[in-house]
Amino acid sequence: MNKIFPQEEVSGNAAAGTKVLPGEEGCSALCCSRRGACLSAFVLLLLATLAALMALVSILGPPPRTPGAQACVTLTNRTGFLCHDQRSCISASGVCDGIRTCPHGEDEEEALCRDVPQSLPSFLVARCGDPASWIYSDQKCDGTNNCGDCSDELSPVTACPPCGPGWWRCPPTVFKYCDCIPRSLCRDLVQHCSDWSDENACPGP
Repeated sequence: MNKIFPQEEVSGNAAAGTKVLPGEEGCSALCCSRRGACLSAFVLLLLATLAALMALVSILGPPPRTPGAQACVTLTNRTGFLCHDQRSCISASGVCDGIRTCPHGEDEEEALCRDVPQSLPSFLVARCGDPASWIYSDQKCDGTNNCGDCSDELSPVTACPPCGPGWWRCPPTVFKYCDCIPRSLCRDLVQHCSDWSDENACPGP
């Protein structure tokens, strides 16, 4: 004998397709609505953030390119540091001196200046007779005793050209100079050369 189930119970379960727990009769549509609203709000926020970033880049332009350090020759024919704009050439001694000289300040970047002179490229550094001492490369052969022992001006450590037209060759009595003195010091009634040639022979400036 076949058992007959009530029509309403069978059709109700078939229409639902799943078992509904007590207290959840009205939750399905509401939960879906809330989840959809949250998802839509998140997508809108993400799109707004991307739009703001694109607008900022279009206004400020892309960040400057940061190539590796490059050497250049300054207007005074000295070794220099080429800024990232590929136009500005600053003196070697102007790098890591606490003053931002390049347009984007790359001459004072932390990576370049964190452990001077080890962090500096080799073209910016010149070694003195004392291996523990160093100077900037543009301070070599400039007529001034930058190393303290004149090794940046005299052989065998450094091979410098003869005194230039603005200098007088003599054994200086002034610690600042090594093999020449500026002609501006000649004929000033003060001894700057041990042989007095700055007062007796130098024609002056």
